[in-house]
Order: sequence, then structure tokens, then C-alpha cells
Amino acid sequence: MEESRRARKKRLTRQRIISAAIRLFEQQGYDETTVAEIAEAADVDTKTFFNYFRTKAEVLFNELDLELDVLLAAIAGRRPEESPGQVLRRAVQEYATHRRPNVPRREPAELSAAARLALTTPTLQAKGLHLLLDLQQRIAAELLKAFPGALDPVTAAAMTGAVLGAIQQASVTSAQLGRSQDQLWEAAAHALDVATYGLLSAPQRFDGQ
Repeated sequence: MEESRRARKKRLTRQRIISAAIRLFEQQGYDETTVAEIAEAADVDTKTFFNYFRTKAEVLFNELDLELDVLLAAIAGRRPEESPGQVLRRAVQEYATHRRPNVPRREPAELSAAARLALTTPTLQAKGLHLLLDLQQRIAAELLKAFPGALDPVTAAAMTGAVLGAIQQASVTSAQLGRSQDQLWEAAAHALDVATYGLLSAPQRFDGQ
């Protein structure tokens, strides 16, 4: 379906704010950068900024919780023949297929800068950890609901942590290496393979080329 003019304008405004924020965070530090400065650099007013993000930290974590209902619904719609691992794998793949066409294109330098900021800024480290743990708990809870009496909470938590942890670390490493957005997605898919097929089946080398 063709993107409407209004939707395109909102998408471009959102991306302009993100790019301006990352540039300022890199230049003068996350804690030293104000929302007003980000808004000015993005050529919007502060009210517009808050229409898109509740805090400046959300600028770097804006994709983590978008349309998560798609993933949870995929788990809830488990097929009779599927194991918990198969359901989790399919749900992640369906979510990626749904989300990626709508994700703004970002250059390797911006991806690398975002990863660097998230890993080296204490406030962002704490925010990222909180969001990841919350996401894992929500997915594990849905997995338990999909397999009543057949899956225990510890196993569900371990499975969810293994998959999301693998994807997060592979994606961050790809960004740190200065690779493209498409290569980052390939790294995430490879991480899903490693997490769901097992460590012993992982190849010795993955170049993501």
C-alpha cells in the first residue's frame, strides 16, 4: 500500500529528530544535550519532539517496543505441531518481516554512533537494560500462556533470554563494525539461527557479507 503524504511527513520528521539527536549526543555528550537543542537542530519545536518521544533517551530506543503486539500475537497463535522453540523462532521472524519495511534507512555511521552511545553512556545503559528485561518478561509470559502446563517459567525465561540476547549482541556488534543496515539485519537473523538451532551448530565464521 502506498504511503500517504501525512505518514511520509511524520516518518521523515521522526527520522530528522533521531539524526539530529545522535549527532548532538556525539558532539557534546548525551547528558549535556537538551531536548530544546535537539528540536532546534531538527527544525521542529519542543512540542513536536514530545509528540514523537516522551524523553530524549527514547530517541535511541525508539524501535524496541514498536508494534510488539505483532510478535505477541504470533506466539499466541501457536500451531498444534509447534514446539516452544519453533513458536518463538517463527514469532521473531514474522515480527521482523512486518517491521523492517517500515524502518527508516540509516547509514552505517549513524548505526555505529547509536551503538556507541548506548554502550558508553550510563543513563542509556540503564535504559537499554530495563527495556530489554521488560521485553523478555513480556515475551516469556506470552510463551507460557501458549503452552499451559507444558512449559515452566524458568525454561521460558531462558529461551527468551537466549534469543533476544543473541539478537541484541549480534546487532550491536554489527553496528560497531560499521556495517550497513541490511548487514545488521543479516547478523540478527544469524543470531536467531545460533540461538534456536544451538551453539554446537554455529559455524566457526560469519562475515555477514
